Amino acid sequence: MGWEHELFALFDDLEGQAGALWEADREAELADRARAEYTAVTLASRLMASVGSSVALDLPGPGRVVGELQRMGQDWCLLEAPSADWVVPLRHVEAVHAASPRSVPEVAWSPVHRLGLGSALRRLADARVSCLVHLVGSGRLEAEVERVGQDFTEVRTASGDLQLVPYAAIVAVQDRRA
Repeated sequence: MGWEHELFALFDDLEGQAGALWEADREAELADRARAEYTAVTLASRLMASVGSSVALDLPGPGRVVGELQRMGQDWCLLEAPSADWVVPLRHVEAVHAASPRSVPEVAWSPVHRLGLGSALRRLADARVSCLVHLVGSGRLEAEVERVGQDFTEVRTASGDLQLVPYAAIVAVQDRRA
């Protein structure tokens, strides 16, 4: 009976080793899957999970803007800072601080959140508010958004001139109501 006991102990040991190898292989596979899945996470989806929270955005020109993330769009966000509201195209965000560790995939967004930058600029045009338009290269215009095209906006500067500003040139639009 001693040899049977030793044989069963050997089988138990082999089964334990096989279980440990399977668990280690499973953990490696889960880590690989998690890395692969994370490649589908966008900046917009991370920021969507941060709506309602305080974040800081580093922008070329204006620098760091801190405020509550009020709204997200497909390619822009609305940040409510103490002194002004900021419409920020995501393409020019250099860094985000204090974002949620979670993300909300775009398939879970409402149709309102899928609106582009033009929709946010049209709201400013409808409100007829004075804005500070921060441009690539650290330039800026004090202006009112007049009309919004597909890939540009028409602004009236403080001197009364009409200018066309491509979306690609807009770093941020600061609402000057406050």
